[in-house]
Amino acid sequence: MTPMNRFAAPLFSAVLAACAAAPAFAQQTATFPVIPLNAGMYVIQAEVASTEAQREQGLMFRKTMEANHGMAFVFGEPAGVCMWMKNTLLPLSVAFLDADGRIINIEDMKEETIDSHCATQPATYALEMNLGWFKQKNIKPGTIISGFPH
Repeated sequence: MTPMNRFAAPLFSAVLAACAAAPAFAQQTATFPVIPLNAGMYVIQAEVASTEAQREQGLMFRKTMEANHGMAFVFGEPAGVCMWMKNTLLPLSVAFLDADGRIINIEDMKEETIDSHCATQPATYALEMNLGWFKQKNIKPGTIISGFPH
């Protein structure tokens, strides 16, 4: 082994180890506060994403989500908002809601896509649930979901 190879081999091993660890680091999920939301007779255990960083992380890299669990996105003020599914492994349905918690529109989203799914009016909240949850519960635009933080 030449002197250059003696130094290059440990460096190469260190780079390989760092690259192997990178996907594990990228797939760590943040911890979000959980609140109960009410949709008629259904209680949803919703993780709350209220900061920009939390909203960017969302449900990325999750492999499963329990029934009646979801993620509430809090935007603070009504805005034109869109969601996408980059690095999101679960197919989801998203409801966009106004400041009163009234559903504006609901969109189904395919996992691991970058298609935009947008509120049809300015939204204050969005609620992501497992794909088809709203349809299975007969929850439609106009339904009020209560319990969102103000």
